[in-house]
Amino acid sequence: MADQSDAVSPYAPVPQEPGRTDASKRAAPERPSLANPNKPPVIVKVPAPFFVRLSQLFWMVSLALGAFIVVYFFVIRETLLPLIQDVLKTVAEGRDDTTYATAGDILYWTVFAGMVTILAIQITLLVSFSSRRPNVRWWQLGSFVVQVLLYLLALELVALGEHGTQLRQLFIGQCALVLLGLLCSITPKALNWSARQHDVRRGSAGDVGAKP
Repeated sequence: MADQSDAVSPYAPVPQEPGRTDASKRAAPERPSLANPNKPPVIVKVPAPFFVRLSQLFWMVSLALGAFIVVYFFVIRETLLPLIQDVLKTVAEGRDDTTYATAGDILYWTVFAGMVTILAIQITLLVSFSSRRPNVRWWQLGSFVVQVLLYLLALELVALGEHGTQLRQLFIGQCALVLLGLLCSITPKALNWSARQHDVRRGSAGDVGAKP
């Protein structure tokens, strides 16, 4: 029977294989990276192209001028009403003064309400354009066409007397600014800016955002 002293002790060191060191035995395989190189897209704030900002500037100046026209048109109301009544008398003769006064008031307030409505619509459309809403340019063009027709009517019927020349110059100036704003908004860079709708980038937070 073998002596128990010859048995291998559980605490005895395990003999090393030839050519294998403790360092190679302790070396663990490299763990795979948990970072994903493909970062999700992130919406960033990028300045609009030059022609977009120029278009917005023309629109804002035209809206400010339109607000001035509305105030000016209201201030000279008492001066315009008798002149409007004289024009109506040449169109339809033989009516009493009350009829002409009522018709003159209706015509004046119709033009005034049209100015205010177009101004409010163009403000809303400018906000939509700055937010890159689709097909906004067509609505802006439509508002411009209606505005031109309204001003042509106003030039014939209400832009009269000593204030007629000033109103004519103001109308032409505002329409010119609106037209310049429309032309700047249809340049290639402005169209691409609107078509993107959002500026996005990929990568870490320190990466540079997408250029317009």
